[in-house]
Amino acid sequence: MNPHLQPTEPSLPLRSDRHPDPPEVVKHWLATAHPTPQRAYAEWTDQGVALIPLGRRFNAIRIPGPLIHAATGSDQPDHLAQTMQDRLDGPVIHDHLTTGATYYALVPYGPGIPWLGANDTPLLGHGVYLGVPALERTAPPGTYWITPPRHRNDLCAHDAVFDLVLEGRRHLRAAASNNTNAPPSDHR
Repeated sequence: MNPHLQPTEPSLPLRSDRHPDPPEVVKHWLATAHPTPQRAYAEWTDQGVALIPLGRRFNAIRIPGPLIHAATGSDQPDHLAQTMQDRLDGPVIHDHLTTGATYYALVPYGPGIPWLGANDTPLLGHGVYLGVPALERTAPPGTYWITPPRHRNDLCAHDAVFDLVLEGRRHLRAAASNNTNAPPSDHR
């Protein structure tokens, strides 16, 4: 068996201070979050997205697009990719649901890891399946990686996600306050 494809050890660092793993190693890490890794590979091949159960290798925090766009100052994919990499230093998925753009930051799983987000930014875990794009899907259309994982255990820190969400909320409140306090326009 390929030594790069051995199961992940929990003691591996979670941040980007590691060198990138070969793509097949990262794909294997993602696929083995599924009880039947071959099914994940087949779904990536057939559909470009695999349904992966959360709570095994990672969890996800769902973040509405307006919060991310307010925090980063943009909704443009290139700007978002760089800003999310700088701010979250971990993998983030973009999906466009019926409610609009939605982002999923992959975060460490485990009991006792607190998440202080609100109802619109839930921590998704055990019992939830997430559409995880094939590693090479890094642009629209469909579900794609804003920032793909670079190595096994490459995950966003809960604190970094929380800080980004708070910044987005501050910007949205400020924009709403400015609109409320703006003088009425004269439409003659």
